[in-house]
Amino acid sequence: MKTKLAVISLTLLGAFLSSVFCDRTKENMYEDVYGSMCFRRLNATHQTGCSSNGKSRGSVGVLHLISSDSDINFLLNKPPAPPYAAIVTPKHFTRENILKLRDSTFISAIVLINDTQKVESFSQESKCPNEFFTHSQQPTCDILKPETTWNPFGTGLLQENFEIPIIFLSNRNESEKVIKCFNDFNKDFTNQKQRSLCSIEINSFMSAAGNSEICMRRTEIFKLLNQIHYCDPLQGKNVYATLFPREIVSPKNRTIDESEKIILVTARLDTTSMFDGLGLGAMDSLASAATLITSGHYLKKLISLEKLNDKKINVMFMIFNGESYDYIGSQRFVYDLKKGDAFPSPSSYTKPLNLSNIMLMIDIGNLDSFTDITMYQLKDSDFGNNLISSFQYYNDKLKLNINFTSKTTNNLPPVSAQTFLRENSSFPAFIVATTKPENKFYHSVYDDMNNLNFTYFNLSADFDQLDSIGDSHSFTVTSVQIKIRNAATLVALGIYDILNKGQKYNGTYVASSQLVDEYLYCYLIASKCRLFSSIFEFQGSFHGNDFPPQRYISVQATVTLEATWWAYRVLGFVLSENIKGKTKDNCTVLPDYWIPGSNMTGECRLTTQNFSLALSPAFEEVDYNFKSNRYSTWTESTWNELSARIFLRPSPTHESLTFSIGFVVMILSFVIVYIVNSKSDVLFTEMTVEHVSLPAQC
Repeated sequence: MKTKLAVISLTLLGAFLSSVFCDRTKENMYEDVYGSMCFRRLNATHQTGCSSNGKSRGSVGVLHLISSDSDINFLLNKPPAPPYAAIVTPKHFTRENILKLRDSTFISAIVLINDTQKVESFSQESKCPNEFFTHSQQPTCDILKPETTWNPFGTGLLQENFEIPIIFLSNRNESEKVIKCFNDFNKDFTNQKQRSLCSIEINSFMSAAGNSEICMRRTEIFKLLNQIHYCDPLQGKNVYATLFPREIVSPKNRTIDESEKIILVTARLDTTSMFDGLGLGAMDSLASAATLITSGHYLKKLISLEKLNDKKINVMFMIFNGESYDYIGSQRFVYDLKKGDAFPSPSSYTKPLNLSNIMLMIDIGNLDSFTDITMYQLKDSDFGNNLISSFQYYNDKLKLNINFTSKTTNNLPPVSAQTFLRENSSFPAFIVATTKPENKFYHSVYDDMNNLNFTYFNLSADFDQLDSIGDSHSFTVTSVQIKIRNAATLVALGIYDILNKGQKYNGTYVASSQLVDEYLYCYLIASKCRLFSSIFEFQGSFHGNDFPPQRYISVQATVTLEATWWAYRVLGFVLSENIKGKTKDNCTVLPDYWIPGSNMTGECRLTTQNFSLALSPAFEEVDYNFKSNRYSTWTESTWNELSARIFLRPSPTHESLTFSIGFVVMILSFVIVYIVNSKSDVLFTEMTVEHVSLPAQC
């Protein structure tokens, strides 16, 4: 009996060791590939983005590098060993090519590698961004009329649906890994069907399907049972601050003061791209946000220098979030203003505002070229004419080198002002934006510091100080720092004239180019930077990151994303007042806030910044009609895993041989087990008591 137990134990141990060895062998068969996935988003009518199939292994395909049109034809015309995963360079990532690959039954995945050679443009956004949410509720931009488009380089792939995964390998080492695998095993096209081929397995299955209405309904049903979410609304936070502190009131005295007038200055915080976690939006939104921040800083300094104490008109600087997706942030802001008691929130202890409190709006749109700027308006007005006059006056007086023009048109740029004009076509909204769209990488992974032509100068001077006229420090006249400085100066002085009742500024200061330099570094290179360190007293070991913060709006309902949090701090800093003589111990309750300061000696600041919700009203209203096209309805799918790995797919001969050997081993195993079982009485004789030796007596 003991012998039989020993045999069984050894058999189980062998099986265990065999399984461990098999697991290790399985792991050695694969090599992980790290990249960013295209993922699924949905709106009221469609689903967009990508998803692998629902199988446990995801989508699998033989790697094939596309170097020319002949490679595409090879994949589309009955290739020998389907399915294939096309390796595509940005040059070949065109709408025509990608849709052909998507619609082919021979293609199971697309791998986009990081190779910018000969790439003239790369934008997956539509030629008419947010085209169905214009002021007229009808498209004013026509993709079939190039002269009307605001993104002439767009391919519209961001609005397409792909039932195959697409992965972008931003790291060149990862790109070289898959290309080497292709060259080693797949480059010879002859007799591919009979050879082992390098393949890729991509798992990026998306839970959501259909449209936002269907997905949200499924989520509401199933989350009661097992807390499953199939999709979540895109949402984040807007950031705002005022030039002058507003009156603090108790909650019971929160009533609208119709006599309070606000000049609203806005820009966009967010950006987007086709791939998860990538896309800095340097030219498409960061440049305009930098202009807003710098103009706010300059205006605050001018108010102090010129001792302008008339606070009958306040200025609110606001950075909207989610504007890339049908103006989520500005839609929610207008929605709250119409409610009458929702903005600012009661926790701010200030009086609520409504649309009538806003005397005019200056919206800083895309500034592709800082030397050619136009002020757009829907209708001629005295406010608009006065602004144009101020801009032209200071442009000439300060020699800002901006070719400034004005235009009254129905085809306005895709900016937040569209939301306000959609509510009221007579709303005094004025848009400062590029004269001609020039961003060839709009809403893409390549809209980075190189696209903006940004070089960090890392000057040791105090960035909290203003520049003097003609003072460019070490910056070249054509540098982006000087260009943004000049645009910010123009915007701020236009507002200054209104606050100063038409009296012109005759000083010698312009906005700070050094502030622009530091701001762009923090958002394009690393959040571990001088500007962020000077406005926030870091706790513990965290001192920022060695990479820039992401500015995609995301779906976080309770967490403030890093980019939004820093925008809150920076905007609060540039519009704050230094409370001299107040110690750190006495500067602990908001709106007082202690910061290290630009010289890192510490100072107490009176701040005015705050957050507001950037969530579409479509997800707040009960029984909202998703087909009404009134509010943004964008949601993002959930997923369990995003992964990719390459392996060597065996040839049919190899597979047949492996199967045959396995089958023979199985038959032999049955035979051996049968023989052992039939002869068990001979092989495993039980030992009786008389065969056992008794222990010796002591």
